[in-house]
Amino acid sequence: MSNIEQGISNVEVIISSRELLHPTSTQRHRETEGHRVFFVLIEYPYPPSTFDIPCSTFDIQYSGYLCRFMSAKPTLHTVLSPKLLDTYDISNSIVVIIDVFRATSTIATALYNGAARVIPVDSVDRCIEIGESTGGITAGERDGKVIPGLSYGNSPAEYPRSFIEGKTLVLTTTNGTKLLHMALNNGASQVVTGSFPNLSAVCRFLATQNKNVYLGCSGWKDKFNLEDTLFAGAVIQEIQDYFTIHCDSSLMAADMYAMHRHDMNSLIRKTTHWHRLASYGLEKDLEYCVSRDVANVLPIYREGDLVVQSV
Repeated sequence: MSNIEQGISNVEVIISSRELLHPTSTQRHRETEGHRVFFVLIEYPYPPSTFDIPCSTFDIQYSGYLCRFMSAKPTLHTVLSPKLLDTYDISNSIVVIIDVFRATSTIATALYNGAARVIPVDSVDRCIEIGESTGGITAGERDGKVIPGLSYGNSPAEYPRSFIEGKTLVLTTTNGTKLLHMALNNGASQVVTGSFPNLSAVCRFLATQNKNVYLGCSGWKDKFNLEDTLFAGAVIQEIQDYFTIHCDSSLMAADMYAMHRHDMNSLIRKTTHWHRLASYGLEKDLEYCVSRDVANVLPIYREGDLVVQSV
């Protein structure tokens, strides 16, 4: 706002009323989309370069004035590790939980194949407890191995439609479910999960919400990893026109994805997580986890469950 207010005379800024002038009428009407808006009336003509903040604009003529409607774009940031989450104010924002290898790939796959819900939990004891009370399938791994006391692991291949349809999956993992609960505890207004198998569903949702977005990379035991950052970059490439992005980690993620998007299978073989999980014979899992839109649904967190959101 300060850039506009400085150097411009005869400016009227309307923030709170959310009233606009209709492009084809001189009558005011109420904006119903809930956008954060302001309306600037200045004597026509006026140099467009004055408006140097990121926004969507259209111009209309009214009573000798140029009337420029601006809808300020929401912001987008990339959080490269759970350890960094506390440095951001995520209140009233959407947080995308990213755990490509393999929690969020498995969540998308289970829901795509008809699971009634996925209950993400951050401890083994809680997983067992909820599994008993709901009759759900308990699943989880630590360091790529099924946890003693749980029934299944964290492989997308374990949840075909013939097995998971109509059932509840109770899931705990090393990284992804932990970050999900951190986001909830830090005040996120909405939490969704994303990976390459549901990339397009995630992007469509984020582009239509007009809310600040944080792409949360689960990493590995609070450390940076490549695969989650690559997915953040893929999201940014798809939806960057809808957001203001002044975030170096987002710029890095987008550039990294642009460099490697056509050779993902080669790149992931260099990652530490690949070497860690491939030693358990999980190469096919990992290739699936970077396959675009093979389980294209949007898991959204509601009242303790991840369920499919229509997009």
